[in-house]
Amino acid sequence: MTSKTPLEEFKDGLSDLWPALVAAAPIALLFGTMAQSKGLSVLEVGLFSALVFAGGAQLAAIELWSTPVPLFALMASTFLINARYLLMSASFAPKVTHFSWPQRLISFHVFADENWALAERRARTQRIAFAYFGGMGLLFIINWTAFSVVGALVGPFLGDPRRFGADFAFIAIFIGLIAGLVATRSSFFVVLASAAGATLAYIALGTPWHVLIGALCGIAAAAIAHGDKP
Repeated sequence: MTSKTPLEEFKDGLSDLWPALVAAAPIALLFGTMAQSKGLSVLEVGLFSALVFAGGAQLAAIELWSTPVPLFALMASTFLINARYLLMSASFAPKVTHFSWPQRLISFHVFADENWALAERRARTQRIAFAYFGGMGLLFIINWTAFSVVGALVGPFLGDPRRFGADFAFIAIFIGLIAGLVATRSSFFVVLASAAGATLAYIALGTPWHVLIGALCGIAAAAIAHGDKP
């Protein structure tokens, strides 16, 4: 296979990522609107999104935001929600051993569910290039931060974006990403077990425990499905 130039890799990343960029926009608007209503300035909202860059954790944190700030509740909820990144990073790290150390630092800062899933799918057929993954991440963090700032600016006029169904955008894109990863019976078994565990945990315990429990159920299912393989 002919190797691609960095520009071609970047274009591939944009081609793969654009649906996620569209889906993320209303969620970022929602975050910016909520953050503005809790008293954060436009600058603080922009820095929040650029430095943290974790949609679900940011929304959970801003839901809990009050004065004085409940630090323990914030740390506990964000840890549980972001615990999945430990598993995702462990899966992704062997695929980027050829990245330089600065490239790895950049890549894991812009690491998100969507670009991770897309890169995992791409890794089945070709080596992951920094121009591909880093380019996706750069586009994603710019998109997320920009729409967060727009949400903070227009929040008082926009109202709650959830009334337009904006909160379903991420769900829709995740369904599409998962469908693209299910290629075998074992992968279907893993997804089914994770979904079942997350659903039951959400009913029994509520958020954010369903994220961690769903991930653990997926790990257990993967261990069972692949336990007889070397």
